[in-house]
Amino acid sequence: MKFVSTRGQSEPVGFTEAVALGLAPDGGLFLPQKLPNLAPHLAGWESLGFADLAYEFLKLFATDLPPDVLRGIVQKTYGTFGQAETLAPLRKLDDRLFVLELFHGPTLAFKDFALQLLGNLYEHQCAQRGEGINILGATSGDTGAAAIHGLLGKPKTASFILYPEGRVSALQERQMTCTGAANVHAIAIDGTFDDAQRVLKEVFGDQDFAAQHRLSAVNSINLARILGQCIYYLSAWLRLPATGRANTEFVVPTGNFGNVFAGWLLQRMGVPVKGFKIATNRNDILHRLFNTAEYRSEPVQPSLAPSMDIQVASNFERFLYYALDENPTRVRAVMAQIKATGAYRFDVLNKASFSSSRATDGEITALIRQVWERHRYLVDPHTACGFKELNPARVSIVLATAHPAKFPEAIHAATGQTPTHPALEVLKARPIVKHRLPADAAAIKAFVAKHAV
Repeated sequence: MKFVSTRGQSEPVGFTEAVALGLAPDGGLFLPQKLPNLAPHLAGWESLGFADLAYEFLKLFATDLPPDVLRGIVQKTYGTFGQAETLAPLRKLDDRLFVLELFHGPTLAFKDFALQLLGNLYEHQCAQRGEGINILGATSGDTGAAAIHGLLGKPKTASFILYPEGRVSALQERQMTCTGAANVHAIAIDGTFDDAQRVLKEVFGDQDFAAQHRLSAVNSINLARILGQCIYYLSAWLRLPATGRANTEFVVPTGNFGNVFAGWLLQRMGVPVKGFKIATNRNDILHRLFNTAEYRSEPVQPSLAPSMDIQVASNFERFLYYALDENPTRVRAVMAQIKATGAYRFDVLNKASFSSSRATDGEITALIRQVWERHRYLVDPHTACGFKELNPARVSIVLATAHPAKFPEAIHAATGQTPTHPALEVLKARPIVKHRLPADAAAIKAFVAKHAV
């Protein structure tokens, strides 16, 4: 299988090259040249465990990896989560409401599913090529920790993770800055996540610099991130009673559009999911998009759900590619308009697969309390956004994106409970090691050049 850029000015590449590059040379994002049809496979996949399902799904895309190599990478990846049945438990709260727990990985967040996979793919590439790789990413909270832990202990790698100073939770910051690993560089920048993401794209835009330092992207602009996230949707859908699958809606807390895009891509590949509900916080660019057909960025407002404090959804470009009939010329024009004006209005936006909601900080606190009182179940502030305005006519699967122990203050304020987790308690005794830098591409490049492997 080959992968093409959404902007159509880069040559098609294989899976391994698409993963290594992260961002296409023309500034676009990689997508399969032709999506496979999953419908004929679904019945045969029903009895598979998570790792075997992941292998069967990924081998449709990673056609340039020998099957035994891919199977080894997959087994190594999902073995880090403990027992197979706890990878992504589907918790039933009532007859029409489930929670898909995606926080049982090493950093207690859904990002582990894709970033453990990506780390093992990078390790294989380094061994094959006999050279190191430097990972550059930007995070609004969970991506950074998951990316760092996906590469911990792997030779010939270094991680450079940008995050907005003062705009991630205390425990999220500790997961990035308290590893004690010499090849981990947590970079706190002045500004917002959108500033960090802008700088990241500027650095990758310097193709000579990126090639010289063997840079690769771990953000959800990397195709492997999207494919890795497809798997837990597929696993959850296959575990539902067959009679309820056709009326299922996944409820997805999201700010960067990557998580919900992964699910929607499965639908496009023939998995008959009824729909997707986009759950946003007060930074509601995606909610506004699907209610007004206009994509317009506004200033970022800090919230109780900091991982969704985003106003530039990087995976919107992938959705745009399909919304514009896979026409890269039109994609380039729209992306240029967004860069110039911060906005784009669709003439027609097919909303059949999507609904959305917006939760203020006050509503997030109330939702955490409501879920606890009704179900004796604790949810983190991001997951709480998903419980607003559920559709009573559908079976809802709310994606639980992070362990509640990562946000103890918010949980305690809402419920009086203070969740803990041993992995987080250990971090509290370790020193924080971070680097303060401006949100400036030149400053980041100088730092990377000095510390790259």
